[in-house]
Amino acid sequence: MGIKTLWLVRKLGDFSSDYLDDGDIVVLIQDGVLRYPSREGWYVCKEDAEARGLKFKEEVLKSYDDIVKMIEEAEKVIIW
Repeated sequence: MGIKTLWLVRKLGDFSSDYLDDGDIVVLIQDGVLRYPSREGWYVCKEDAEARGLKFKEEVLKSYDDIVKMIEEAEKVIIW
């Protein structure tokens, strides 16, 4: 199953999981990594987390290379 919509969330502010549909993936980037990804299908940019001194479980980390591949696979990309 491919990625319907890839959400790249830079800061959480007014972002709500109500926007998500089945098949969507969320990657927390930049200051968005300050929130732990508590839902399935939510990930954290590894390099952004490391730059802020944050540690996450390996299974939720996505490298820049991983994120580029996800962008290529996604039907739609939204940067929040």
